[in-house]
Amino acid sequence: MPVEIIGWIAPRVASEIIPPTGPSFAADVVAETAKIHENAGFDRVLIGYFSDAPDGFLVGAHAASVTNHLGLLLAHRPGFVAPTLAARKMATLDQLSGGRLACHLISGGSDADQARDGDHVDHRGRYRRTEEYLQILTQTWTETKPFDHAGEFYQLEQAYSDIRCAQQPRIPLYGGGGSDDAIACLAPYIDVFMLWGEPLTDTTAFIGRVRGAAKGNEITFSVSTRPILARTEGEAWDRARKILAQIRQRVGDRKLAKPENVGSQRLLEAAGAKEVHDTCLYTPLAEAAGARGNSTALVGTAETVAEAMVAYYDLGASSLLIRGYDPLPDAIEYGEELIPRVRALVAERDAARRMR
Repeated sequence: MPVEIIGWIAPRVASEIIPPTGPSFAADVVAETAKIHENAGFDRVLIGYFSDAPDGFLVGAHAASVTNHLGLLLAHRPGFVAPTLAARKMATLDQLSGGRLACHLISGGSDADQARDGDHVDHRGRYRRTEEYLQILTQTWTETKPFDHAGEFYQLEQAYSDIRCAQQPRIPLYGGGGSDDAIACLAPYIDVFMLWGEPLTDTTAFIGRVRGAAKGNEITFSVSTRPILARTEGEAWDRARKILAQIRQRVGDRKLAKPENVGSQRLLEAAGAKEVHDTCLYTPLAEAAGARGNSTALVGTAETVAEAMVAYYDLGASSLLIRGYDPLPDAIEYGEELIPRVRALVAERDAARRMR
């Protein structure tokens, strides 16, 4: 199947090595980032969700307005917007963008971050709420008559939406999480389960767990990594080590809190076991930054990194999310050097399978 390449969009330029500067929202940065990703051949861009960030719906609407075919992957936390209202908002944005929206459900991996928006439901409760939320989203998009719902978190009477998704029967649903609760609540309902870049053996085992919990749902997978490219292998590793030094310098003497979410803990375990896994999965960057999100790197020439990315495709990851430490120049470089190679390798794999 064709591989989906996902990038990252934010309302200002920043990373683990680039301190945020300027206003927290810059419309011109959103527009420039969206155009760069579309021109580079990305299929979608992820719009992140943070308790102090600008509204993702409006970021997505602006990105859609300056592009023609770039897809949007809107991160959305259940619990802060009623699921019926969220369904209508997403359907509206899907119509506005001409059928380019997908939603990434995030249950929340930090009690402190949830509390900033007034949410005090515990970890297991958040996943139960997400499961109920998913059921209501789907029902709101697809039911042809008003419906009632009586659940643990939501009680609805005669719920109905006049606006429907441009994509039928609904927009694609993504989700992720490393815990048993995350797998149990998401696997039966979503289309794509998102993973961070772990060693191939660990990824294989995790994919097996998700498929086992899917209850017949034909789920696919996405793997997120941070490619670090250069003309030669040596130059790429020099660049990776320089980025590591920059992250450590920025962190300084601050003691990073142990992450609460299981996915981050898994990245730290991989970093503790080995600096380099498989051909070029570099883990010290995750450890230095506290494994906050997508933080393991694939290091090497474009040829080496493309092969490493397609190794995840071979395991079942038909979506690959890539994000650079210098976000905009790296996205341009990915479009010139990396994405075409990944697509060519995938096409070769698919052709070979068809010949069997």
